[in-house]
Amino acid sequence: MTFKNYQQLVAQLNCWSHAYHVLDAPLVLDSEYDAAFRELQTLEKQHPTWIVSESPTQRVGDIVSSVFRKIPHEIKMLSLENAFSLEETNAFFLRAAKNLVDLEDFEKLENLLAETAIKKAQELKSEFKEFATSELFEKLPIFSEPKLDGFAISLRYENGILIYGATRGDGEIGEDVTHTIKTIQSIPLKLQTDIPPEVLEVRGEVFMTKSVFEQLNQSANVRSFVNPRNAAAGTIRQLNPKAAMERPLQFIPYGMGAYSGEREFTRHSEILSYFGEIGFKSNPNNHAFWATKTAFEQDYQRMEKLRDFLPMEIDGIVYKIDDLNLQEKLGFISRSPKWAVARKFPAQVMTTTLLDVDFQVGRTGVLTPVARLEPVFVGGVTVSNATLHNMDEIERLNLCIGDKIEIHRAGDVIPKVTKVVAEGETRQNIVMPSHCPVCSSSVQRIENQTAYRCSGGLICAAQIAERIKYYASRNCMNIRQLGTKLIEVLCEQGILNNVVDIYRLQIDDISKLEGQGEKNATKILAAIEGSKHTKFSTFLTALGIPEVGESGAKNLARYFESLEKLRTADIETLVQVPDVGSITANNVRTFFDDTANNQLVDDLLAAGVTWDENKIVENLQPLAEQTWVLTGTLSSPRNEIKEKLEGLGAKVSSSVSAKTTVVLAGEAAGSKRKQAEDLGVKILDETQFLELIESLSK
Repeated sequence: MTFKNYQQLVAQLNCWSHAYHVLDAPLVLDSEYDAAFRELQTLEKQHPTWIVSESPTQRVGDIVSSVFRKIPHEIKMLSLENAFSLEETNAFFLRAAKNLVDLEDFEKLENLLAETAIKKAQELKSEFKEFATSELFEKLPIFSEPKLDGFAISLRYENGILIYGATRGDGEIGEDVTHTIKTIQSIPLKLQTDIPPEVLEVRGEVFMTKSVFEQLNQSANVRSFVNPRNAAAGTIRQLNPKAAMERPLQFIPYGMGAYSGEREFTRHSEILSYFGEIGFKSNPNNHAFWATKTAFEQDYQRMEKLRDFLPMEIDGIVYKIDDLNLQEKLGFISRSPKWAVARKFPAQVMTTTLLDVDFQVGRTGVLTPVARLEPVFVGGVTVSNATLHNMDEIERLNLCIGDKIEIHRAGDVIPKVTKVVAEGETRQNIVMPSHCPVCSSSVQRIENQTAYRCSGGLICAAQIAERIKYYASRNCMNIRQLGTKLIEVLCEQGILNNVVDIYRLQIDDISKLEGQGEKNATKILAAIEGSKHTKFSTFLTALGIPEVGESGAKNLARYFESLEKLRTADIETLVQVPDVGSITANNVRTFFDDTANNQLVDDLLAAGVTWDENKIVENLQPLAEQTWVLTGTLSSPRNEIKEKLEGLGAKVSSSVSAKTTVVLAGEAAGSKRKQAEDLGVKILDETQFLELIESLSK
């Protein structure tokens, strides 16, 4: 394999990624892309000097450890003037037409008139200006773009390579968010053109689709966001780009900042078309027309009808004069252009009465309060419930059952309660239930978060399908044949009601299902049987105790050595376990304090789940209490190195600190090696590491 072959592979993967994420037209199966991506990773490990900035492996960088760098905008990022009606929209562009009317020659003529004719000249001037404005208004080329409810970003490319991404900030100075911007698949790291401009700043909107937003707010790992815009903004400002990668965002350009290139443009629409040519996602709902009052009204009605069916939130329409020459003539006022306006959708607000509050249990056990309303017609539908987000929001609103409240729909599937209009005569406080409304397990508040969670976990029907999927997943019991779709079907039919039911499955339970059959059912049962013999730490991971992942489970297994010791451990003992803090300790104690959870664990053991009682002998753990960090390109797979270290008693961490014992640094080790040097932490290369492992094995 040559460097040229490597470059061809990078180009091929970027082409496939562009087709998938930007054009919504996949060219290959996911499996083929994944295989090519793994080949690229292997090549880059073998030849780290080959790595180019546009490689798809470079989308996630290191954690940003300091305050965001300030970046001045070469051309200001201004906001838009708002219009809230058809009349205001028409008035804005009539003003634009009026400003464009060139009266210079008429005024020169006026100067030559006799004094007695001045009055008549002024009347003529007024009539002329009114006529010319009216004529020009209907000759203005207008470009309509849905106003995406997202987060404005400026991307700077130099010679086709992404240099940085910056927030709008105050319009003059933004913040460097390149580390999270690079995780967005619809932002090219390298422009798709043979003749890249020397400088190109692409301005656009980063946004989160409605479906991703809903999934994010159901996650127990993040706070509940009010809307997709806040979620997008919060994601972009994450310090850890890996966190941003887990919340898929999209980017659609709406304009150009600084530019130095061979391509010339006369229209704004030409610029957007050019962006599509060089690798950016286009908005299919952009629309061009000539300015008339009827045209503005028709376009507004068109977008209002489309609004609820779009995959992303929009809060209005941006109208721009398409002709760049006219834009330049009109110029700007202090904060906004005189050639573009945002026609905002009106707030869809109604008043009703809060009748009651129910608590819904999500797939991860988080309880969400839902307002039950006196039915009211708002936003084109009859609404009888609304989201209340969390108990902190209820407290902020000072909301009680019986109150008159304001409902804001604004295109949302579930409306929001925005404020209390009038307190009810007989107010009833809203109280988080102490026990889960589905399984009666205790409800606990998640420390340092607004959320409350059902502690039932494995026995809660509201969570069961996701819990079973997790239990059977590769990093847990690794029941490969038991796929997520099959689990969903078995849960829907009442065959799987908890994880123990996995071990009670019969051939007929599976073979009778569509697309299965006896042969496939036999393979699935064999995989289930094979999963029974496992490791203590793997079993703990599979139980899905909040905050207890693979690493935490290994620490607990190593410390307690047996399930019974762990079951009876108190909080004071649990926090003695390395890297187990008070939150995790409380979650473990809460889990094993629940009678139903204990019964389920006993049932799993009775079903045949077992592991070797692997007592940890100190002299077999030569690296006990050491903390190692891996960085750079290593010839052996990282997971294998990690297993070796953990088998010798070491803990493997992802970050360097004063508590780090050793940093194993491969080729092209970056910031972590520098941190280790600054802290005086011992650094080993891979050869020295292998020599150490060999000596410890003797």
